[in-house]
Amino acid sequence: MIVGGAELFTGNNLIVMAWADRKVETFGLLRKRIIVYVSNFVGALGCVVLVRYAGVMALSNGGVADTAVAIAKAGIALLFLDALLRGLLCNVLVCLAVWTSFATHYVSSKIIAIVFTVAAFIKIDFKHSAANMHLIPLAMLLTGGTGITVSELFDNFIPMTLRNIVRSGGFVALVY
Repeated sequence: MIVGGAELFTGNNLIVMAWADRKVETFGLLRKRIIVYVSNFVGALGCVVLVRYAGVMALSNGGVADTAVAIAKAGIALLFLDALLRGLLCNVLVCLAVWTSFATHYVSSKIIAIVFTVAAFIKIDFKHSAANMHLIPLAMLLTGGTGITVSELFDNFIPMTLRNIVRSGGFVALVY
């Protein structure tokens, strides 16, 4: 996303800095957030279809699919507060990755700036809404909708989205 110049909802919430400096109006901020969020979700669903029908989930005798479903189920099983806090901590690392990548001028430097923070949030099991936009619908497809319900999907997306907005806007952008 960073190298290609695309926008991810997580990092896009840093626009609140421009809003705080009165460079962006409230309507513009909300409009941008909605467009990027919906676009990220549509893109994630497109990836779900590609990954599923490309046979990726059949790798390791179905082990990749089993792992994806297990991770998705563990994520939706989190209590609201746990999901919110893990998301806040994840977004601190994601914003750090985005921000430090902006200070670099070369692709290799951007990758180095990003890779360690992303690896940290994955290893620590922090939760990321854009990753969940892909992983949970993928698990739903893999289980035929019997393992995870649409209600559980939205129960997960609400704290993840709120976390993105609160963390990026309050804990990172406005602090700086």
